[in-house]
Amino acid sequence: MASKLQQLQSKACQASQVIGKHGSSYYKQLLEKNKQYIQDPPTVEKCDHLAKQLFYTRLASIPGRNESFRKELDYVKNLWKNRQNLKVEDAGIAALFGLECFAWYCAGEIVGRGFTFTGYYV
Repeated sequence: MASKLQQLQSKACQASQVIGKHGSSYYKQLLEKNKQYIQDPPTVEKCDHLAKQLFYTRLASIPGRNESFRKELDYVKNLWKNRQNLKVEDAGIAALFGLECFAWYCAGEIVGRGFTFTGYYV
């Protein structure tokens, strides 16, 4: 166990050294590549304007998302009506989707408990 811990510490040390050497150059390269998205000067008013713009853009996209949801729901209803014609592939995909949803639920519960598997801190 102690050897595994030492290996993990050495790997973490190596990773931090690589990040220390190349992190700032990557940061500068990333900013240079995406400079058209940077608001200069970054004022509170501009940030407030962008936040409102994002909020109302997302608000305006609700009808499109609602329409997409309705289409998906109609597709599932149609599959359920014709379930005698259901192929094994479709059932497998549905089972995998359900398993993925359950896995994300479990991951959210673990994160919500503070990354513990046994229970909540009291």
